[in-house]
Amino acid sequence: MNAGEKQRTPWIVGVSGASGTPYAAAVLRALLDAGESVDLVVSRASRLTLLDETGIAFRDAHWQDDLREWLARGADGKPGVFDTDVSAVEYWSAGDLAAGPSSGSYPAKGMLIVPASTACVAGVALGLSKDLLQRAASVTLKERRTLVVAVRETPLNGQTLRHLVALDDAGARVVPTSPAFYAGATHIQDLVDFVAGRVLDAAGVEHGLYRRWKGELGGGTPGE
Repeated sequence: MNAGEKQRTPWIVGVSGASGTPYAAAVLRALLDAGESVDLVVSRASRLTLLDETGIAFRDAHWQDDLREWLARGADGKPGVFDTDVSAVEYWSAGDLAAGPSSGSYPAKGMLIVPASTACVAGVALGLSKDLLQRAASVTLKERRTLVVAVRETPLNGQTLRHLVALDDAGARVVPTSPAFYAGATHIQDLVDFVAGRVLDAAGVEHGLYRRWKGELGGGTPGE
């Protein structure tokens, strides 16, 4: 880095194998719209989920094209809804344990895991570091950086609940992917954006994804 050049300090976004790839897409779009840099890690299991939910095969060798196609889709699966510049994204293979985010000396603002499967939650809570996603999350915790875990599963059993408590105790922010309805949602994208917005709220990233509660009953009624 040349003298006077600003150091790139990205948000790491990990996508695990739980259902909910539209949540990840909404978070990624909002981060990029906010002018943030992003380091993206897509787990092996999440590729199967992405293929099932969108029909997109996410490939290492063609990740930019596949990412553009993914982020262009609406939550209802309709293509070409969004136009997102992905030039601020750096992609790391989930199997690359020598990647930048695997080290605490790598500069990062924090990490968002969206969605987080129960297997991912367990791996991070137990410090398994079986792939780059889990390793980057462990690094985020040990460096006392922001870690947001958007867990996507129902019902939750006692074991997963204990893992989530362990993550909370370690300093992570646990955000269930539970949409609210006071924001006046009229489309599935509104519900997805609410969850994505709450993830970004937990990370302290500004956005305009949903209508905030202002203490006025009826403010979210459709048509108002």
